[in-house]
Amino acid sequence: MNDKYIVADNITKIYGSKDLKVEALKNVSFKIGKGSVTVILGPSGSGKTTLLNLLGGMDSLTSGTLLVDDINVSNMNKNELTLYRRNRVGFVFQFYNLMPNLTALENVELATEVCMNTLSPLETIEKVGLSEQKNHFPSQLSGGEQQRVSIARALAKNVDLILCDEPTGALDYETGKNILEILINTARNDNKAVVIVTHNSAIAKIADQVIYLKDGIINKTVFNKSPMNIMELEW
Repeated sequence: MNDKYIVADNITKIYGSKDLKVEALKNVSFKIGKGSVTVILGPSGSGKTTLLNLLGGMDSLTSGTLLVDDINVSNMNKNELTLYRRNRVGFVFQFYNLMPNLTALENVELATEVCMNTLSPLETIEKVGLSEQKNHFPSQLSGGEQQRVSIARALAKNVDLILCDEPTGALDYETGKNILEILINTARNDNKAVVIVTHNSAIAKIADQVIYLKDGIINKTVFNKSPMNIMELEW
């Protein structure tokens, strides 16, 4: 496992002006390897979504350095960040963000049309267990099935970094575990870096690394030598 796929060094993000300055992140440093699951844990307002946005190139740093696969993301302009998001990052959101007028398969195909070195959308849909639902529209799918389409869309881009923002937040317990199982298998079997942002502390047990955020700083980092089997997880 490459334990330095992502290297963050003293990342700081400040919003607003001098009079209304908010430090969302303050000198945050960490490393994330490929083939691993990292959980970023913290309450609302802790800075975890800001950190996810920086990792995904949806926002820019105020100071510090962020390297992804030895590429300096912190120096990128808007156009470079667009290409970075398109070709290097897969996103899985809490509320799926699917196109309602496209089928499950077409939603995955749409993501691959603008990316390089993509995987087969059909094979990816099959990988997440939706062969029979591939021609269904989002309104014809359950929440868990829609989230599987969202994961398939991220996987089909064939990128090494998968960012997940509360991927089980809108799902019931059993469906949530099934979604986490797909993400864990993706990290460990396909050698991807999977990062999950959540406020659900139970999910930390299945991670290889847990980064605890509080008030914009890393409170502590925990490495799990033996992550819990997803089937044993309860919350």
